[in-house]
Amino acid sequence: VPSRSRCMEGTEFRKVRSNSRVYQRYYLLESGLQALRWEPSKKESDKACIAVPSIREVRTGRNTETFRTNGVYDQISEDCAFSIIYGETYEALDLVANSAEVANVWVTGLRYLILYGKHAIDMMASSEDSLRLAWLAETFSSMVVSDGQGGGEVVGISLRSAVGLIRSVNPGVRSEKVEHRFKELHRVKERMNGDRVTKEEFIEVFHDLCTRPEIYFLLVQFSSNKEYLDTKDLMRFLEVEQGMAQVTEDTSLELIQSHEPSEEGRRQGCLSLDGFTRYLTSLECHLFDPEHSQVCQDMSQPLSHYYINSSHNTYLIEDQFKGPADITGYIRALKMGCRCVEVDVWDGPSDEPVVYTSHTLTSPVKFHCVLDVIGRFAFEASEFPLILCVENHCSPFQQRVMLQHLRRILGEKLYTKPLREGEVYLPSPNALRGKILLKGQKLEEGCGGAEGDVTDEDEGAEMCQRMKAGNSGEGAGEGLLKELSDLVTLCKSVRFTDFQMSFSIQKPWELCSFNETLALRCASERPGDFVNYNKRFLSRVYPSAMRIDSSNMNPQDLWKCGCQIVALNYQTPGLMMDLNIAWFRQNGNCGYVLRPAIMRQEVSYFSADTRDSVPGVSPQLLHVKVISGQNLPRPRGSGAKGDVVDPYVYVEIHGIPADCAERRTRTVMQNGDNPIFDESFEFQINLPELAMVRFVVLDDEFIGDEFIGQYTIPLECLQPGYRHIPLQSLMGEDLPYAMLFVHVALTNRRGGGKPYKRGLSVRKARRGRDYAALRDLGIKEVDEVFKMAGPQLKEATDLRENMQNSVAVFRELCGVSAVANLMQCVLALGSRVVGADGDPLMLFELREQYPSMEPQGPLPDVLRRVVSTYETMIQASRAVMELSDGVYDRILQIQTTAMKFHETLHSIAVKEGLKDRKVTRAVESFSWNITILKGQADLLKRAMTEVQENMKQVHYAALTSNLSKGVTGEATRPRRSLDTIQERATAPARGST
Repeated sequence: VPSRSRCMEGTEFRKVRSNSRVYQRYYLLESGLQALRWEPSKKESDKACIAVPSIREVRTGRNTETFRTNGVYDQISEDCAFSIIYGETYEALDLVANSAEVANVWVTGLRYLILYGKHAIDMMASSEDSLRLAWLAETFSSMVVSDGQGGGEVVGISLRSAVGLIRSVNPGVRSEKVEHRFKELHRVKERMNGDRVTKEEFIEVFHDLCTRPEIYFLLVQFSSNKEYLDTKDLMRFLEVEQGMAQVTEDTSLELIQSHEPSEEGRRQGCLSLDGFTRYLTSLECHLFDPEHSQVCQDMSQPLSHYYINSSHNTYLIEDQFKGPADITGYIRALKMGCRCVEVDVWDGPSDEPVVYTSHTLTSPVKFHCVLDVIGRFAFEASEFPLILCVENHCSPFQQRVMLQHLRRILGEKLYTKPLREGEVYLPSPNALRGKILLKGQKLEEGCGGAEGDVTDEDEGAEMCQRMKAGNSGEGAGEGLLKELSDLVTLCKSVRFTDFQMSFSIQKPWELCSFNETLALRCASERPGDFVNYNKRFLSRVYPSAMRIDSSNMNPQDLWKCGCQIVALNYQTPGLMMDLNIAWFRQNGNCGYVLRPAIMRQEVSYFSADTRDSVPGVSPQLLHVKVISGQNLPRPRGSGAKGDVVDPYVYVEIHGIPADCAERRTRTVMQNGDNPIFDESFEFQINLPELAMVRFVVLDDEFIGDEFIGQYTIPLECLQPGYRHIPLQSLMGEDLPYAMLFVHVALTNRRGGGKPYKRGLSVRKARRGRDYAALRDLGIKEVDEVFKMAGPQLKEATDLRENMQNSVAVFRELCGVSAVANLMQCVLALGSRVVGADGDPLMLFELREQYPSMEPQGPLPDVLRRVVSTYETMIQASRAVMELSDGVYDRILQIQTTAMKFHETLHSIAVKEGLKDRKVTRAVESFSWNITILKGQADLLKRAMTEVQENMKQVHYAALTSNLSKGVTGEATRPRRSLDTIQERATAPARGST
């Protein structure tokens, strides 16, 4: 907590000037707290200072013109930088601290000094938080009574009771640490009776162990009352930072009643520091969006349009070569939401089929025992269909035993209806709820019994062949039983030859299994064909036979190609299983995740190996600030350093090649209880639907850093704002009370990267803009249609980017970060547009459809630029709303006209004289162009929604900041005219389908 002495003693900062100049200066508050001085300086002593009353704003981050244009921008931490805006002309003093903590202390202290005067820092130094002290005193007194000391002179409570009381508030802190802290305090005070704790001692240790400075700094940033958040403060925090919609004072009161520990705080409607901490660590503020805890995706699409959670050799619980087989493998996988399990069936003793991997030392388990478990647990975690991959190696006699077990145990759960003639897609998960689909060999029409191959997959033989130990021809089978064949309807196993043959002859109900090596070769050599193949057919990929240790391949390498069934070894924890578990958590952990639209649409272009932006998809910027960690345990098995932990955090992005990235924080030495990292990172995400974020905490060791915990989450499931992340162990179990505290923001603004470059890019001339490029097919009549789209695509891009760029420029002039929304922009303006007489220098006229900004007198140059930029933004926003409908309709009309060539495109290309590769390239270019048209039309619709949301934010923030003209009373929701914008933005465009 900042103190007067710390600010008065002074701190060394780097002072940043234009043209890459940086100076070391010593800054301190003078004794009367009326001025900020620095030394050394060439100026006279009375000029090397800033009067505190002249300070208009203390701005965090690198958000002034000097920071944005200074050549040393890359060397400055966002979290260590801040600026003091002062004087009539809004001059800026740009400073960089040695740590984020020092910056936080000065920013908080100066802001309070400006708002509340000299006594504010005194109050913070004494930590006299009346709500907290009253609550702690009451809590202590109740424990005194329960300790049996209700009357007479109170000596205190027992040490054990005091430790328990502290841990009831902060259960993550270790009992030994609390006890040690009390004993240390007794030693300092030279107290002999160390088994009793007084109220003063209890409060002192509570402050020490239960106050998180990073949450304190956050509270005072939003508090108008210094020691707590009232209902309006909390409303502003929820809307501005947490991204909550439809927040009312009743919402705030409900949160206060749920999380505020003190009765007085609940009665007054105030959220103290401890209540705020409780709220931020509650499930409501976890990073994972609770909407995704239930099935939230369209489950009526064909089965081939989904990723399906899949297990490899489910019966194994250790390695592939000599590990035991056990039914617990199936129980674990099914309870984890797995929807595709594997059964390798072989002839067993006593005419009873068994399950194990051939040509290995794995122990067998009886087939009927496996079916019993599957029958019991198949739909415990998910009601959607379960695919049972049967690798049948049995003799005809034991195949009849298999058939009897299947019918007796699974019975009506087995789905045996074939696809109707002419159907080109498989049924949906919704249509197959509660059903088990058998995947396996199927006899051709007209075949009699005991004909055909038993199985086309023998991974055990493949493994044995690779290891040169055994005969791969062994176990080829003696023919497939017709009755068993008839149970296979929607998932007939067929061998993969090449894509051209599959496109020609493969049926929707036929499924190819790819060895990992073959699948990765297809992904590398024919990424576009692999994606198109998976639009129509299911594909299953299983690990290489060389993975005898049951290690796993990276499922993302196959998901990016659209492969639906990527089988993993569930018994092997680590990165790959972390990705798999997290990925399928996004749809209620039901085992099915809808693939990105660009991988489902019949005519669309997507290449799995893209290292650039995806056509028709707007890149997003993910901003992550890793603030702190809590209760980080010592790595399992680590003993060399005792209880000491030196943690650091990796933030990893997993997705298409263009998105894969990782960044790490600094190491915090010898602090696993509450390490403060305060580091920010930015990532560009080109295909958000396929991206995942992974947080990994490691212990910095001289030889090999050790794993502490991790958490992986799909980008689609992120909640914005200040969030806590529950860490998980290597085995996927929650680590008790171990968390990371982060701030997350996701924006779709163009530019990205460094703000000073973004500042230049948003102002660049229209002729330098990158427009979506259509490709020539070499087919005249088709190319003529696509050429008509050029002007429309250019206009759509100009409308969208003019609006977004004008918002970016306005944001820069408001002095907020790149992740800020317009509500935060207007709220930031509130503090600096107040004139000498206390009246605002400009107001918003909210009675019009688009709020206007009206000066109330002469303005300084800085504010004149703000007004001018705001007007530009409103003009660009109005253009989006008034012109987008027409542009959207024209783009869709061109797309509709072009699609008339789709069915006959190949024959038209041949007539034009194109051959071989040129025909293929023409088809690919056609898909590219259609994807561009669809994508640009969608982006234009989103821009309309963005404008509507921006206007609502301006309206609400103007009311909240008392910057509205002619409108009095409490902030209310936007007027009906804004709802009109919403209706227009979300209504289907004319001619759309």
